[in-house]
Amino acid sequence: MDTPETKAGNNNDTQPESQSSQPAPLPALPAVGDSAPSTLEVGGAALRLDHLGPLVVNEDGTLSRIANWEKMADIERENTLRILGKRNQMRLAKLRAAESAKESNEGENKK
Repeated sequence: MDTPETKAGNNNDTQPESQSSQPAPLPALPAVGDSAPSTLEVGGAALRLDHLGPLVVNEDGTLSRIANWEKMADIERENTLRILGKRNQMRLAKLRAAESAKESNEGENKK
């Protein structure tokens, strides 16, 4: 009996794979690296930080990453996270306030 692996390599087989008795095996996911993501609690909510580092909220609302995150020393990372957390919250508050002001102005213009 042909296995899915041999059927895939056999060009003379005209039977569609949907009619085969066993489905073709799915490729395995890559193994998880040794470094588990760390978490940071900001305002009670846990945020996951991966090897790319934290997200930076820019003044225009776009998001970016710190380019040299992996090269930073632990003390630099801690200080960056502390400062970045406060700055991101301030920028998000400012952006939300501007958005709500814009929505209220649009509501007044429709009246």
